[in-house]
Amino acid sequence: MKIDILTIFPSMFEGFLSNSIIKRAIDKKVVEVNVIDIRPFSDDKNKRVDDYPIGGGAGMIMKCQPVLDCLKSIKKENSKVILKSPRGKTFNQTLAHDLVDNNDHLIFICGHYEGLDERINEHVDMFISLGDYILTGGELASMVISDAIIRLIDGAINNDSTSDESFENGLLEYPQYTFPRNYLDKEVPPVLFTGNHEAIRKYRLKESLRITKENRPDLLENRNFTKEELKLLKEIEENNDNPKWLTDALEK
Repeated sequence: MKIDILTIFPSMFEGFLSNSIIKRAIDKKVVEVNVIDIRPFSDDKNKRVDDYPIGGGAGMIMKCQPVLDCLKSIKKENSKVILKSPRGKTFNQTLAHDLVDNNDHLIFICGHYEGLDERINEHVDMFISLGDYILTGGELASMVISDAIIRLIDGAINNDSTSDESFENGLLEYPQYTFPRNYLDKEVPPVLFTGNHEAIRKYRLKESLRITKENRPDLLENRNFTKEELKLLKEIEENNDNPKWLTDALEK
C-alpha cells in the first residue's frame, strides 16, 4: 500500500515515521509513506497557502490552488482521496479494515487554519472524522488513521497480535499480564498458569464480555451472542467468579 500525506507542516511527521511499528513496516516495504509539502505548489510569490475568508469571518482559509495542484501531482486513477472533516463518518476499526482491504493508494489532505476552500471538497472521495471535537489541523488525525491502517497490513506485525485486540471481534480486549506473578498484593489470575488452553480461552472471553459490559455497553446492544457468550454473561450477572469449568481447570 502507498500512503501520501499532503500538509503544510511536514516536519510534524518525522517522529511518527521514524519509530516503532511504522518505521519497521516502511523498512520492510510493507507500506510506502510520503509526506508532501503543499507550500511549494503555491503560485504566490511568497508561497502563501491561505487567505482571508470571502464575506468576512474569523481566521484564515487554505486556498484551493496550492492544495489541488499538489493533489494533481500525485493522484492516480486508483487513488482514494481522504479529508479529515466533521462531515465524515466516525473512524473505527471496521473502517480501518475497509481502507486496507479495498485500496492500494490513499491520499490524506491535512487541513489547517480555519478550514479549506469549499471547492477542494469536490476532489475528495471520503470524509473521515475522529470524533466530535476540533483539532488544530489534520496532521494528528492523519497520523492516527495511518497508524491504525498500517498495523493491519499483512507483514506489518504478527497477525496474532491483532486478532484479539479491542474491536476486532466487537468486544474490548481481555486483561493482559506479565511477571512478576504477585505485585503490590495483586496476583495474576491462576487460570493463566494452568496450561489449559480451553479454560484460558474461555476466561479471556468472559473477561472481554465483562469489560465491554462495564465500559462500552453500547458495543453489546446489537451483538448476536453465541450460546457460550450468553452463558458467560449469565455468570457475570450472577457474580459467579468460580464456575465449574474454572474450578475444574484449577484442580487439574
